[in-house]
Amino acid sequence: MNKDSEVDMKDVELNELDPEKQPMTGEVQAAGGEKNGSVKLKVPEDEVTFTGLSKEELMKVAGTPGWVRTRCVLLVLFWLGWLGMLAGAIVIIVQAPRCKPIPEMNWWNEGPLYQIDDLEAFSDGLAGVEAKLDEINKLKVKGLVLGPLHTVQADNPETLNLQQIDPTQGKVEALVAVLEKAHKKGISVVLDLTPNYPGASSWFGSGDVDNVMEKVMAAAEYWLNLDVDGIKLSDLTVATSSVDWSKLQSAVNINSTDNPRKRLLMGVVEGISADAVSQLVNTTGVDLVLSDLLSTKNGGVERIMAMDTLNSQQRSLGWGLGAAQRDQLAKQATTPGLIRLYQLLLFTMPGTPVFTYGDEIGLQAADGAESPKMVWDIETEPVEGAAVNETDKAERTERVSIRNWFKSLSELRGKERSLLHGDYYSLFSATSSLSFLRVWDQSERYITAVNWGSASELLALKLAPTEGLELPEMATVKLSTDADLKVDSTISLDKITLKPGEAILLQFPYTG
Repeated sequence: MNKDSEVDMKDVELNELDPEKQPMTGEVQAAGGEKNGSVKLKVPEDEVTFTGLSKEELMKVAGTPGWVRTRCVLLVLFWLGWLGMLAGAIVIIVQAPRCKPIPEMNWWNEGPLYQIDDLEAFSDGLAGVEAKLDEINKLKVKGLVLGPLHTVQADNPETLNLQQIDPTQGKVEALVAVLEKAHKKGISVVLDLTPNYPGASSWFGSGDVDNVMEKVMAAAEYWLNLDVDGIKLSDLTVATSSVDWSKLQSAVNINSTDNPRKRLLMGVVEGISADAVSQLVNTTGVDLVLSDLLSTKNGGVERIMAMDTLNSQQRSLGWGLGAAQRDQLAKQATTPGLIRLYQLLLFTMPGTPVFTYGDEIGLQAADGAESPKMVWDIETEPVEGAAVNETDKAERTERVSIRNWFKSLSELRGKERSLLHGDYYSLFSATSSLSFLRVWDQSERYITAVNWGSASELLALKLAPTEGLELPEMATVKLSTDADLKVDSTISLDKITLKPGEAILLQFPYTG
């Protein structure tokens, strides 16, 4: 076989191979092939690429009966689905429980008031109050009630100067500094302008009331112009008998463009009934009445009756144990357990809790002393190597514990609507114990139960059928003075036995 025949045979074999396996030739490269063994195939020019239907073709198809029916079915399904969702939303809105409107709240309704009647004993004067505002702010108080600070000789109206601060209490500049710092922390400041505070009668003699009221009005305007947030007066029943009482009320209620907070006109009453307190609220226009009912009514039945009478006026009512007399709570609650009990009671009652300085640590006045010296740095440990007085150490530990209890109650009241402004229902009362329910709309419900007696008490909690509410079988322990009742544990409401001096706060959810 010659060479030409061999070449022809090789060409035939190459032609029979798969085109992708043939070696790349110059013609392939010339047609757009690439080197390194890659091959590009030339697509024939006469091959047609599908580009979809034209507008004319689509219009012809769209008009066919099948597509018309399909579009109608899809359109009907869309609108049926939309109408179904709309109807479902309407049903949900109609059937959902309506939220109860929040009542009008003022700053004195949002937290406790903290009285400092003796600034020298509290912090060595007004300048010291400014330095202690950070500590006061930790108690979640909404207002300070300072004084009385003005100058007067007991039972001598001629010496009364309501616009001058007693030098032993501080200077006007110090008061302005207190106001500025307190307002930055969201704390309002009220001045006690009770005229004859060191004397036998707050308003001097019966014939002096109108003349003294003129001085009170002038002083109120003076201090309010310095950005004070309100005034407090003792013996409200006497003050409201003045012919100028309405003028004082108008002077306090004048709005200030510099201070948008509402000004407080606060009055104190002692020795009158719950019905008389209610009448004062209704007829005098006073913003807040602090009574001594909790101090004078020692029985659980009497205290429940007073709350039953006044609970509907809770936004105008202040409660305290000793606060009306500017006494510390510990003067009547003589043990740490009772101090915690009354703190819990005051924070959960319908109304504004009012405390005197030192109540947060159970401060007690020394024998014969009118105003106890405030104790600070209760968490400071003794210097290493110094002698440790075990009695002082135990007292310091107890004060820290009481303050933590106070702070937890104050914080809870500030965030729970049922405790802040909720409805009140009495559940039980006996000689030395009581219990009540606080409810607001769809919020958590709270039951307060306290026993200040010397014997255990079995509480039979019961709601009147006319109330339209039912108690659950079980509730959760939110706070308790009894170490055996652990927080977050559950307790049966069928039978609750409280030990002597015990207080508990129970919680259960809204269930519709």
